[in-house]
Formats: sequence, C-alpha cells, structure tokens
Amino acid sequence: MKGKWAQGIVPRNFAWVIKDQLAVSERLGGYGTNHRKVRRQEEIIWVREQGFTRIISLLPSPHNLHAYDELGVEWRHFPYGKHDDPITALEPFWRDLRNQLANGDKVIVHNDELGDRLEGAVGGYLVYAGLVPEQPRAVAIVEHVLGRQMGPSAREIVAAAVRLVAKSS
Repeated sequence: MKGKWAQGIVPRNFAWVIKDQLAVSERLGGYGTNHRKVRRQEEIIWVREQGFTRIISLLPSPHNLHAYDELGVEWRHFPYGKHDDPITALEPFWRDLRNQLANGDKVIVHNDELGDRLEGAVGGYLVYAGLVPEQPRAVAIVEHVLGRQMGPSAREIVAAAVRLVAKSS
C-alpha cells in the first residue's frame, strides 16, 4: 500500500459525469494566480493512481501538457477559446471522447475552472453521443451531477450539439 502523499490529491471540483468513465475538474493545479506547481503534481499523481487512461484539456493554451508528459499521463488537447464556435471547436472533442469511452477508457476533462464552458461541453457530449437526446434533460442531468446551475452560454453549447445531431441525421 502506498503512503497517503504518494496517492496524490483529488483535483478541485472533481465530479463524475458518467460514473467510472467520464469525470470533470478544474485545471489540475488550479488556474490563474491560484495555480501551484506542487498541487498540480499531486493532482496529476491522483489522476494516474485512480486509473484514468487520459486527461483531456479544453484550455485554449497548452498549459499543463508538459506536466502530464513528465508524470507519464496520456493527454489530448482540444483548445476551446472564448470566441471559438462551439461546433467547430467541440465536435472533434465529442467524436474523440465517444471513441475513447467506447474503448473502455477512463477520462477526466478539464478547463481552467468548472464553469459554463466545461459544463456545456460535457452536456453537449451527452447529446452528441445519443445518451441524452433532449437539451433540457441533458442540462438537468449535468446540473444535478455537478451540483451547479448552467448559465446561458453553457445551455447554448448544449443547443449547438442538438443542432449538430439533427443536421447529421
């Protein structure tokens, strides 16, 4: 059995969206002036020790990616900036995530903070993957599992996923 510190620490705002398959958190190590290298390392260790097969970053920048490499954790980066179109930015992420989960991967997705952009991205995934076809239900599920209300921008991301699915049908 490893010591307590060798097991790392749970990332802030960690929550399961799909139990034992898909989780979310804020950026490992924190964001902005709250970011700490030691905390980042401990949180990456926790992710690795919990058997996550991949970290997915939705940050618009490549922050943290080198740290994942240093600690031997696989990652994927799907930059999603403030002014990016949600369909253009998130459809490749949704497609890749659907394939990863179908292969049995255990994935954690993060953005700087657990806010509208991340909530909308995972709510949109539920619609895109056909797990929850209706926007209001997808919004309600994400709000329930994350314990926070989605704002208008998050709801618009879920609506964009609904339009994408309808267009491709």
